Amino acid sequence: MTDRRKLLIAGAVIAVAALVIAVLVIARQPQYEDAQFAEQSAPAPLAATPTRPGIAGVVDAHWSERVAAATGIPERALIAYAGAALTANEIKPGCGIGWNTIAAIGLVESDHGRHDGSQLDDNGTAVPPIFGIVLDGGDTANIPDSDDGEFDGDKRYDRAVGPMQLIPASWRNWRFDGNGDGLADPQNIDDSAPAAANYLCRASDGDMASEEGWRTGIAAYNSAGGYLRDVAEAAQRYGAAADY
Repeated sequence: MTDRRKLLIAGAVIAVAALVIAVLVIARQPQYEDAQFAEQSAPAPLAATPTRPGIAGVVDAHWSERVAAATGIPERALIAYAGAALTANEIKPGCGIGWNTIAAIGLVESDHGRHDGSQLDDNGTAVPPIFGIVLDGGDTANIPDSDDGEFDGDKRYDRAVGPMQLIPASWRNWRFDGNGDGLADPQNIDDSAPAAANYLCRASDGDMASEEGWRTGIAAYNSAGGYLRDVAEAAQRYGAAADY
């Protein structure tokens, strides 16, 4: 086992002092004053013998059961977040994205796939499918249709899709077949979680382990006022609950 992989599966959490967050949005580029940097937990121990397909198979079952109980994250979603973090750090060595950051985004975006009565089935697919509000420029960004309704069912404007709420353009660029079934599905947590993780690693210039990189990555994912605060607080809470 390489030293890098040992670091990825170590149980340490990078502790960062809590700060008060003030968000000032200027044009489309958010500026953060005294922004909190979320703790980055190590993704998860690797399974000795994979028992689940795709990215889920690299996560230790005892770890996922314990951490799901400690954090309240549904285990099916937690497995995808941890597998996505491991996968993203393999694809982009040095990115340093933690499973708890991905989980925090999953909470804020869709309550871990439970938005508006949806649930993740055994395969990790949101049933019924999850769609965000129409991005028609009202109280949202104005994003005209970019996928002819292929992913979001709307041929006039785009909508964020799936448990990680990726807009069609982001999904098209970062789609990922995380469960190895030959189909990249934004409604499937095993596919959408690693797509989100890889997007964050790219948006942060490959550095989700630093405060500046982390803030840049989260702002690129969603620049809405208060979003960074909500993700940071959830990531801190999950990291602390898991590290006992």
